Amino acid sequence: MIETADCPDIEVRSPAGGAHPPQQGEMPFAIVDGEPVTDVPRDLYIPPQALEVFLEAFEGPLDLLLYLIRRQNLDILDIPIADITRQYMNYIELMQELDLELAGEYLLMAAMLAEIKSRMLLPRPSEGADEEDDPRAELVRRLQEYERYKRAAEDIDGLPRVDRDVHPAVAELTHRQVVRILPEVALQEMLVAFKDVVQRATMFTSLHVQRETLSVRQRMSDVLANLEGVGLVEFIRLFRPEEGRLGVTVTFVAILELLREQLVEIVQAEPYRPLHVRRAESGPDSAAVESIEITSA
Repeated sequence: MIETADCPDIEVRSPAGGAHPPQQGEMPFAIVDGEPVTDVPRDLYIPPQALEVFLEAFEGPLDLLLYLIRRQNLDILDIPIADITRQYMNYIELMQELDLELAGEYLLMAAMLAEIKSRMLLPRPSEGADEEDDPRAELVRRLQEYERYKRAAEDIDGLPRVDRDVHPAVAELTHRQVVRILPEVALQEMLVAFKDVVQRATMFTSLHVQRETLSVRQRMSDVLANLEGVGLVEFIRLFRPEEGRLGVTVTFVAILELLREQLVEIVQAEPYRPLHVRRAESGPDSAAVESIEITSA
């Protein structure tokens, strides 16, 4: 067993056959240009300013003062200037010992604290003279204003932020087919359209020598003939106002009978738009009109 000065507990046994025992190499502390470096160069010089430490715990002198006040649970309206100034100067000295570059704002605040402290040490005026304002008033005002802005900034930072707390999502429809559903035509819509036809029919006056008998069955055949070979026919186009009230009434009854037998359909493009009539796609043959039993008188 071989004991070394650095590690006396390491036991190294010589292998059989007289071979050299294994040795542990020293770990390199740096690699320069791919070559391990185990010894520190004798001519290596590190200047004192090569290593800089940036302390970002406080964002300014007001932030440091507010931290010192809140840490001791002091009243911001009654600041013990002597204690706060002593703690502030200790922090300044600490920054100098750490070789940190002091901003001019910190030094200016230190001078302001020293001025306030000196003014508070001055004797107070007599009771008859005007009372002097508190030397700490301006500092308290700045601290309160800074605290309000700091709290508002923390509240704003706590709000959800895009790309930090929430991420907008976009979905695109590649295959989209718009299905347009036609509104159902109610009987009230037909009555309104029929009223307009009746009003137009009253505008025509004619002298009847003899009364012509109008057949609902015949008018049903006429309506189907008008719809033959065309897609849509406007509802009011199926009426002949010159026939008078009796003629348009017979035509309306004929359309109702055709609807009941599913020979025609009433369609409407949009609500409250004009009505149109078309032949039913799947319904009885028009030749079956003669066999329809008419329920209207």
